Amino acid sequence: MGFQPFDLTGRVVLITGGNGGIGLGMAQGLAQAGAEVCIWGTNADKNAAALEVLSSIGPKITAQVCDVSDEAAVNRSFARALSEHGRIDGCFANAGIGGRGTGFEDMTREEWDQIIGVNQSGVFYTFRAAAKHMRLRAEQGDGFGRLVGTASLAAISGQARGEHYAAAKGGLISMIKALAVEYARYNVTAHTLLPGWIETEMTQGTFSNPKFVENVSKRIPVRRWGMPEDFAAIAIYIMSTASSYHTAETFLVDGGYFTF
Repeated sequence: MGFQPFDLTGRVVLITGGNGGIGLGMAQGLAQAGAEVCIWGTNADKNAAALEVLSSIGPKITAQVCDVSDEAAVNRSFARALSEHGRIDGCFANAGIGGRGTGFEDMTREEWDQIIGVNQSGVFYTFRAAAKHMRLRAEQGDGFGRLVGTASLAAISGQARGEHYAAAKGGLISMIKALAVEYARYNVTAHTLLPGWIETEMTQGTFSNPKFVENVSKRIPVRRWGMPEDFAAIAIYIMSTASSYHTAETFLVDGGYFTF
């Protein structure tokens, strides 16, 4: 018999921003490992397309339209996810929006609030609902939970004209470390993912710039861009019992870019 901890049969995972990019890559891996998956996204058409893909892979899959920057919407959507799946074992706060281009001195309050609203407050709203559910389950003798946030290399490196994005992603790392400490007693672990340069819808504009491609691609030791499927295995590991003693980690998934 093979190594069994990576069999996720019976587990339920919620992934915000799960209808494309890194979120969908993780969802596909988790479904292949046997987990039920609930994805949230703001685009109904993308949700439907992702639902069709995922439903051909694994067990029960659901999708909801949810703007994570809307506190009430998050609470409604989480309650619906519980009613449809019965439990949430893992919560991947992956929804995010990019923000680069405006110089810091010209950055408006609206730009700042939009980035912080989705990339930081949205994670707070989502994790708050998930953490409460996981704590209550643990107090009833069913302790297991995983809280995972998608940050960015911008959290640990300088990104000109992206101070709002960096602030949100850097704050995410600190919040998750605190969650790891507070919820460890409930058998809940918490981690942050730091993607490097990944080919997704969000990065299409950047990757279409020949100068960027020429300057950056040569700095990646593995000599390729990352792909959404590169996040499937790490998601499975985190959700598995194999990672039960591993918490508060910042997983750098960048092909060696930051180290080089």
